[in-house]
Amino acid sequence: MLDHSERGRLLLTGVELLVIDEADRMLDMGFIPDIERIGKLVPFTRQTLFFTATMPPEIQRIADTFLHNPVRAEVSKPATTAATITQLLVATGRDGHEKRETLRQLIRSAEGFKNAIVFCNRKREVAQLHRSLLRHKFNATALHGDMDQAARTAALESFRNGEVTLLVASDVAARGLDIPAVSHIFNFDVPHHPDDYVHRIGRTGRAGLSGTAITLVAPIDSKAVSAIEKLIGQSIPWSGAPAPTEPRAGERPERSGHGRPGRQHGERHRRPHQGPPSEAKRQQPPRPHEPRPAPREQAEDGDGSHLPAFLLRPVPAKA
Repeated sequence: MLDHSERGRLLLTGVELLVIDEADRMLDMGFIPDIERIGKLVPFTRQTLFFTATMPPEIQRIADTFLHNPVRAEVSKPATTAATITQLLVATGRDGHEKRETLRQLIRSAEGFKNAIVFCNRKREVAQLHRSLLRHKFNATALHGDMDQAARTAALESFRNGEVTLLVASDVAARGLDIPAVSHIFNFDVPHHPDDYVHRIGRTGRAGLSGTAITLVAPIDSKAVSAIEKLIGQSIPWSGAPAPTEPRAGERPERSGHGRPGRQHGERHRRPHQGPPSEAKRQQPPRPHEPRPAPREQAEDGDGSHLPAFLLRPVPAKA
C-alpha cells in the first residue's frame, strides 16, 4: 500500500474506515512504523477499529495515537487461557531425537485425538520434525514463514478439510487462523515469549469445544515455563514426573559411579594422621613402579580435574 501510494498510483484521501488487526503481532514483526505512516495518509475524520490480543505499553501508545475518544471492548482478561482447554506439561530430554520420540508416543496415546497443530520455535525445526513424522508414517503437513503464499494456502486447506491430521507450524500459524475443531495442541518447543503460549493453545478449545494442550519441557525450559505460569496466573500440571532443572551457571552436576569423585567420595580415602606431602616430594615425579598417588594429592585448582596432581605440574628436566 505504501509503495503504491509513493508511486502516485493510490489515493487514500477517500478512506472512511481504517482497521488495524493483530496490532501486537505487527509490533513484534516491526510493522508499526509502516502502520503509522499509513495512518497519516488517511483522513483524520475516518473511523478506526483497533484489534490486539495483548496490550503492552508500546501498543497502548499506538492506540492513543490512532484512536480518539474510543470505546473499549474487552472480551477476556489479558493473557487468560480458555477453561475448555486441558493443559499439561511432559518432561523430555534436550536431544532432538528423544523429543521427537516423546511426541510420537503422545500423539499415538492421545485421548480423543482428531487432529493437532504442533508448534516449533524455528522454521528449521518445523521442516526437520515434518520430515521425521512422514518417515514414521504420520499424516502431516508443514507451515512456516519461508513457504510462498500458494504453499501456505494449500497446507492450511488440507488440514482444514481433514486430508492431513497434523499441522507442524512455526508461530506464523499461532494467530489469525480460523481452523475449527482442533482437538490437540502440542508445543514441541516451549515458546520464548509467554504471550505466544496463550496464542498457540488458543487454537483449540474454541466455540465451547474442549481441547488439550501438551507442552514438551526439557531441563533448559524451566525458566520459560515459570514465565508462562506467571503470565496466565496458574500452575500447569505435569503428566508424569517433572523435568529436572538445568544447573545454573558455575554449578556442576553431581556424578557417581566411575565419574569424577565428589568431596565425600574423596574423604573416604583420606588418612587423618597423614599431613600434606612435603615440597620435595611434590617436585619429584613418581617412579614407574610406584603406585598411583592417593586421592588426597589430586589437583584442587577448581577445574574439577580427576588427574593426579603430579601430572598437572611441570616435571623438572633430567640432568
